[in-house]
Amino acid sequence: MTQNKMTANLLWQLGRITALGLSKDKKNIVYKVNTPSVEENKQHTKHYFIPINGGNPTEIENTDSILANKKLSPDGNYLLSHQEVKLQHVLGKDFYPELEKAEVQIYDSLNYRHWDTWNEGKFNHVFYSENKTDAPKTDIMENELFDCPQKPFGGDEDYIWSQDSKNILYVTKKKVGTEYAISTNSNIFQYELKTGKTTNLTEENQGYDVTPQFSPSGILAWLQMKRDGYEADKNDIIVLFQGIKINLTAHWDGTVDSFIWSEDSQKIYFIAPIDGTKQLFEVHFPGLTKMLPQVHQITDGYFDITNLIGFNETKIIVTREDTNHAAEIFSYDLVERNWQQLTNINTETYQSLALSKTEKRYVTTTDGKKMLVWVIFPPHFDATKKYPTLLYCQGGPQSALSQFYSYRWNFQLMAANDYIIVAPNRRGMPGHGVEWNEQISKDWGGQVMNDYLSAIDNLAQESYVDKNRLGCIGASYGGYSVFYLAGIHKNRFKTFIAHDGVFNTQSMYGTTEEVFFSNWDFGGAYWEKDNTIVLKAYKEFNPINLVSNWNTPILIIQGGKDFRVPIGQAQEAFQAAQLLGIKSRFLYFPEENHWVLQAQNAQVWQREFFKWLKETI
Repeated sequence: MTQNKMTANLLWQLGRITALGLSKDKKNIVYKVNTPSVEENKQHTKHYFIPINGGNPTEIENTDSILANKKLSPDGNYLLSHQEVKLQHVLGKDFYPELEKAEVQIYDSLNYRHWDTWNEGKFNHVFYSENKTDAPKTDIMENELFDCPQKPFGGDEDYIWSQDSKNILYVTKKKVGTEYAISTNSNIFQYELKTGKTTNLTEENQGYDVTPQFSPSGILAWLQMKRDGYEADKNDIIVLFQGIKINLTAHWDGTVDSFIWSEDSQKIYFIAPIDGTKQLFEVHFPGLTKMLPQVHQITDGYFDITNLIGFNETKIIVTREDTNHAAEIFSYDLVERNWQQLTNINTETYQSLALSKTEKRYVTTTDGKKMLVWVIFPPHFDATKKYPTLLYCQGGPQSALSQFYSYRWNFQLMAANDYIIVAPNRRGMPGHGVEWNEQISKDWGGQVMNDYLSAIDNLAQESYVDKNRLGCIGASYGGYSVFYLAGIHKNRFKTFIAHDGVFNTQSMYGTTEEVFFSNWDFGGAYWEKDNTIVLKAYKEFNPINLVSNWNTPILIIQGGKDFRVPIGQAQEAFQAAQLLGIKSRFLYFPEENHWVLQAQNAQVWQREFFKWLKETI
């Protein structure tokens, strides 16, 4: 029997794979592996390719010679690129050049900071040039105060060539300042090289339009959300065919993560959350017939498909992970319906470990619904023993609680430390229908809190759960959940851990950067006194109004560069706990954002996490 278990040190020695695409001849898969070094506090990167049908990987120094260049126009004549352009005066020295040592920033509108970066008046712009050395570049967004790629997470998927090389398609949100901060209305624009004319292809849609992609035969598709300001709206696949826009997934009760065209342009394959996992689906493209597009789920199992890479005849190449295994590259045979693992970055490590067992169970909620709950057990689990048990509260609030493999909230590591983890797919989770997903909006402290308590109460009935040693943990909306449950749990829990959590909905509204999020989820601004939904969000559902009930130790963690849930949230919570005389600790990472990305910081995070649990549970 394997005795070794996952440790925090080992977790940060694992290789982290990123698929870069298929080689030019489509015979190989090109990928990179980042391996963290705790000692050096950085990551080392190596590039490889591996035959698409399996075999030994080959390390390469430069991927340009083997990887297809997506930014080269199909006719080979032009290249696309992007770079930052300084367009706004923001810094003191911009306004007063003679005062070059002045450290000041001056703003006249919102969007003065975003995610983890302050606005310095620079914007991402798309350029094209002839495919020759030192060719001059043309800025297709000249003097526009908009970003492509979109900040903070957009990449080169935000701008592409048309099949005839005559047009460039790009994604941006053409709003500035305060308008930018309150809207999600991005669009897909088409720039014509010959005339310099720009056309908005999605002008009628008010929500997100992103990730344009042409089929091999030249049919355009993209992802679309309908409602402005709702970042977690149902994500549909839209196809533009002969001037007509067709929603391929309108009648399907789910939401799309990402997609890829089939080689014959007859289908689109996509990833979507379903029943606590992320699986592969397909939808047929019916053209202009009145036939309703049919969606079919292709794969099933206790795993997440996380990325679509490409095709090899009957096989689709993807990355796949689960709570016991970090991502690797796999192929799935669409005819034979079987899997082949192509990379083995961490296989030897996992073979030396005792792995945790994951169980899917269903719990009846207080309103009579069936809720999926993941339960993760320690390696060598013994049902005759009693184990401390952690209720895990997912963030988002509308992100899937699936078979993900996290390097912070790592269920495998928690289980290896002899904790049982209870992870409910509570209200607000995609993968259980659009209605279930939407029920959390404007109801942060409502039914979802009953869902949490239903899950932990159900597990607490098991003989192997130590009812006197229950903990509650989570980040972001999960951190909000921790703060809220701390005021209503009625002594169920012995300890709480909240990372970058919302503690005060009113001050959150006043300091967060993407205001559209709070407008949608809280129902509006706190000063709207006649809005009953708003009153609920800032009164009944505000954790600060439950602090008088706090009586349990709490660890509060915060990143200094988290502008989505700013530092004041953690400061207010820690100050309240301290002044109430509750055992509490404040773990502050000045240079981290909404996550913990640096290797040594991550080690401190894990050590303090388990240290706190040992002290309090």
